[in-house]
Amino acid sequence: MRRVAIVGGGISGLAVGLAVRDRAAREKKPVEIVVLEKEARPGGKIRTESISGYTCEWGPNGFLDNVPETLELVHRLGLEDRLQVSDDAARRRFLFRAGKLHPAPAGLGAFLGSGLLSLRGKLRVMAEPLIPPRRAGTPEGAPAPEDDESIRSFAARRIGSEGADVLVDSIVSGIFAGDPSRLSLRACFPKMYQMETEHGGLVRAMLASRRAKRRGDGLEALRPVSNAPGPDAPAKAAGMGMPAGTLTSFRGGIEDLTQALARELGAAVQTGVTIASISRSENGSGWTVAREDGASLDANAVVLAGPAAGASRLVARLDPALAELLARIAFASVAVVCLGFDRGSLDASLDGFGFLAPRGQGLRILGALWDSSIYPGRAPQGKALIRVMIGGARDPEAMELSDASLVETVLRDLERGMGLTAAPEFVHVFRHLQGIPQYTLGHLDRVHRIEKLLEKHPGVFLTGNSYHGVAINSCVAEAPRVAERILSHLGTEAD
Repeated sequence: MRRVAIVGGGISGLAVGLAVRDRAAREKKPVEIVVLEKEARPGGKIRTESISGYTCEWGPNGFLDNVPETLELVHRLGLEDRLQVSDDAARRRFLFRAGKLHPAPAGLGAFLGSGLLSLRGKLRVMAEPLIPPRRAGTPEGAPAPEDDESIRSFAARRIGSEGADVLVDSIVSGIFAGDPSRLSLRACFPKMYQMETEHGGLVRAMLASRRAKRRGDGLEALRPVSNAPGPDAPAKAAGMGMPAGTLTSFRGGIEDLTQALARELGAAVQTGVTIASISRSENGSGWTVAREDGASLDANAVVLAGPAAGASRLVARLDPALAELLARIAFASVAVVCLGFDRGSLDASLDGFGFLAPRGQGLRILGALWDSSIYPGRAPQGKALIRVMIGGARDPEAMELSDASLVETVLRDLERGMGLTAAPEFVHVFRHLQGIPQYTLGHLDRVHRIEKLLEKHPGVFLTGNSYHGVAINSCVAEAPRVAERILSHLGTEAD
């Protein structure tokens, strides 16, 4: 029987394991799956803690329901009756600017009447259809089509510096906790790149999409690769190529998904196992996965499903050049502070999704999610739950603060940002060291070179949010494609 060893029991590793098992069963190919997870519980960054009646998410708090593969997985696992759709209140989102919260405009009229941007800034955004697409060899030194451009550069060109620094900065903070001047547009938001290259601009692309829908030719709304439900994620469709769909979770929290995957895989999932390295087996026909406790496992295929930094460590002796490229994929560290309040003590409204704080507006936090408004029932009766993000690529020093200092900073910013002066009766801090991949300039080229180097090592596969998308949806959607390549390899090997 062929064996597939999957190193990493997060959403990617678990989804690939089930996809391989299901596809092998359909093709009547006997395949053994082994998922090796170093932590005591599977799920990776997807983790839900129920503490004192509060449902606290470590990382993502849901997925957008616009990706068929995720909904198919929910159906495959029999989780339909546990789905929890975000409340209608979650459609109201806010941005902090000039000392107060502003509703994120839901349409042209709301945008023109909003105080988010100056009159000049609004006019510059409105002029987006008049801005020509960037071409290779233009006076401003535009890259050739195969070259890269930062999100900040793209946004400033298309909607102006003010719009880039307020609107787009917020989105990037919410999804990636990143620096838009360093992140790659094509890697993070490939659909935005496509909108300009194929239609000449964002508004033109949206108009073309609407015309196509009226014609019924099936052209989908243009969306970014990252549908991550960060502080910016909408509850419903947004414009300008932003994520579309309804934010959805489960009654027990998002960990219901990874727990169900682990249950389905059963004894195939081994926790508390740390892997030291992978190497070719002695007979040269497969791979040996060496554990730090001295034990080893032989496999016909190995899937490295954890962060790129961990994969780099595992292949260091096998292929130093591959390890070096993997190590160049950066990550941002983020702290999540969960705060519980008595609703009667709150002097601030929590009628909405939460708010984002663009950099340069006087707040250190990245944003706050009003979790008990997004998903009613996440706090005890008469209580409220707020989840705040702090740190990221532009504030790594935040991770050096003690828990007490983090909480003090968060409460100070909540008072400045939303007028909240009540003292929390519940506090819990999560820290994600190297938590969110940063698709910096050159990311697509790095991934391409990584994949070319992998061709020298047939039977070794990479998956996870380090490469092709940071969201739950991206990881789930990639699993069937990885499973197909694995089984193709096993079939070739058998021949």
